[in-house]
Amino acid sequence: MSWLETHAHAKRRFSLGGTAAPVEPEINLIPFIDVLLVVLIFLMISTTFTRYQELAITLPTANGSESQAEIKQIHIAVSRDGRFAINGKVTDRSQLSGALMQLSGQADSKKESTHNLQVNIDADARAPHQAVMSALEAARDANLSNIVFSSQTKK
Repeated sequence: MSWLETHAHAKRRFSLGGTAAPVEPEINLIPFIDVLLVVLIFLMISTTFTRYQELAITLPTANGSESQAEIKQIHIAVSRDGRFAINGKVTDRSQLSGALMQLSGQADSKKESTHNLQVNIDADARAPHQAVMSALEAARDANLSNIVFSSQTKK
């Protein structure tokens, strides 16, 4: 009798072409943990936290009444096709500067400074850029520097 015949468990391991014992599949978790740690480190490094870089200041308060000086407004309307109106009166582009100078001259004669004059440009959204620039040039020629553009909020 041979040694293989006496040891049955050894016979199964050394047999050529016999049935092998089924191997249990297993998931190797170490590469999975390595990948998760790399992702975690990447997220920790790339995350930015809000840091306030401004100075912490407390603004002073004052008890005072509103300014008694009334601001006179000059409205320049610029239509979609490039026409102008000053305070509701239609004006040609060539007369725009003269009309603004006349209005600023009236303010000087009433002893109001031109600093109290505010030019309010009401331009159509589709008005040509050149027309708006002409209104700005006319205000500059009339020595008016307080210029405001009108807009409306979206509904």
